[in-house]
Parts: sequence; C-alpha cells; structure tokens
Amino acid sequence: MTEAWMPADRPAPEVGPMVAAIGAGVRALRKESGLTLEQLADRAGLSSGIVSQLERGKGNPSFATLVQIAHGLDVPVGRLMLVGETASPVVRATDRRRIDGPHIAGNNCIYEMLTPDLSGALQATWVHSSPGHDTSDTPFLHNGEEFGVVITGRLEVHVGADRYLLEPGDSIRFSSTIPHWFVNRGPEPVDAVWVSTPPTW
Repeated sequence: MTEAWMPADRPAPEVGPMVAAIGAGVRALRKESGLTLEQLADRAGLSSGIVSQLERGKGNPSFATLVQIAHGLDVPVGRLMLVGETASPVVRATDRRRIDGPHIAGNNCIYEMLTPDLSGALQATWVHSSPGHDTSDTPFLHNGEEFGVVITGRLEVHVGADRYLLEPGDSIRFSSTIPHWFVNRGPEPVDAVWVSTPPTW
C-alpha cells in the first residue's frame, strides 16, 4: 500500500512493544532448541548482531528477516508473530501489512497480507502488480497448493511448462511444488488475490 492510499491523520503504529515481544519469543525458541545465538544466526543466514538486536527488542526488523529467523528455528514465521492473545480476525483495507521478499523488486509489485497473521493453515495475499512486472527470473517453489483469482487486469500465470492467461474473474489452482511465475504484460495494473496452504512467507 503506497502512502498516497493512507489516511493523512492515521497515527503511526506502536512497533516497539511488538518488536520486544517478538524478540523475547525468538530468544525463548532459540533456547528451547538448544541453539546458541551464533548457531541460530548461521542457520538463518544473518549476522549474530542482527539476531542479538532482535532478541533485545531493538530496531524494526523486516518481514524478510523474520522469515529467515523462522527458517533457522524451523518454525512457521507466524509463530514469531503470535504476540497478542486476542488478535482480531478482521483485516481492514487500511491496516494490511506489506510483505517484503526476494520476489518483490522496486515499486513494480505490492504484496499485502489479507490474513491477520501466518499462524493458520492458509495465507491470503493481495497482490498489485504494475505493467511489466515479471517474476520469471525467480520462480516460486514451495510446498502445498496455491489458488489465485484476478480482480482487475490480465495476468500470465506460468506453472511449469504451461502458460495460462487470466482475465478479471478468472481463477486458478495448482500444486505449488511446481515452479511458477507471473507476468503482467500490461498495459493495465493487475490486482489479484492469492491463497496458499500452508503459509509460505
């Protein structure tokens, strides 16, 4: 979601307490797994300084960093974000969380979570891709199944050697264990909803 879509008087979220809670959870999971800080950093592909900073509740880690730490701990990333006891099941359009990752380059594509967290059996994502967005250089590949429905625009979906052209209202389901990628050849932006199970971010 770009800043232009955000209400001008919307208060900035309080991230400090959440980061502190996530950090405490990471430390507890690390000790539960019998890992040193350096071992976790090595397994996550991060520096020990970054992991130490997070465990102490400092900074504002990116979503990609949390994904790497979850991988190092061998837990779903949603488990790191279970910091509230009564999280609302509703995600307002103005409250969607942006997702960062290796398949997201520049401003060509925006990924936003439609589910409150990643602790459930599925993950739903709103994807807005600009004309020219192409993920063929970095195909997606993960366990489970994937379902998508195009809301606006026309999207090429490649699943292995097969190519499908989806128009507004069209949907697709496939095994996400097959390499898949997406191309928006334009001239319009594409809005689509993607659901994957289990959560992959």
